[in-house]
Amino acid sequence: MDLIELKTSLHNCQRCRLSSGRTQVVFGSGNHQADIMFVGEAPGFYEDREGVPFVGAAGKLLTELLQSVGLSRSDIFIANVIKCRPPNNRDPLPDEIDTCKPFLLQQIEFIRPKLVCTLGNFATQTLLEKKVGITKVRGQAIPLANFVVFPLLHPAAALHQGNLRVPLKEDFQKLKTVLEQMSKPPIPPNTSSSTVPPPHKSPKEAPADPPTQMSLF
Repeated sequence: MDLIELKTSLHNCQRCRLSSGRTQVVFGSGNHQADIMFVGEAPGFYEDREGVPFVGAAGKLLTELLQSVGLSRSDIFIANVIKCRPPNNRDPLPDEIDTCKPFLLQQIEFIRPKLVCTLGNFATQTLLEKKVGITKVRGQAIPLANFVVFPLLHPAAALHQGNLRVPLKEDFQKLKTVLEQMSKPPIPPNTSSSTVPPPHKSPKEAPADPPTQMSLF
């Protein structure tokens, strides 16, 4: 199975109660080979209507924030933990998250991003697999086995609480720093096979190997 086949298999998903109230499954959109993936919570009204994640006011803000760090929607892949809109945009229930989580993990497996930016509490807790508040981990690069998680405040939260706009913009500037690190090739370690110092220097005077640049990736 590949990403397209996974999307097709979920087209008429009936695995949980959300199937009865949705307009359509919102699978995700963007670059199928992206190094950077964004994961939100669940589709809202406009996403449910158009079948694309982050197309409402929160999506407009996200697009602006992406542009502020030199990214466009075509550079990344965007998905949600939950693929169907909860009634009245309520929070996803635990069993709904459990039902949809395997499909999110398959998306990540097929796309193989280096960096997964989680937007808000639900996406962050789902991928970190622990109860942690977004305000405690936002703006931090957290390495997992196959990718790095970078939690961000959810754009919708910043729209509803104006005092979160500045922290959200700050987090995107931290993200820009992480992206710059990703774009730099690591400095290779010293590959010299000789461990004997030159004849005119004593072992104590032998120069040390240059330090190796550390990388999140």
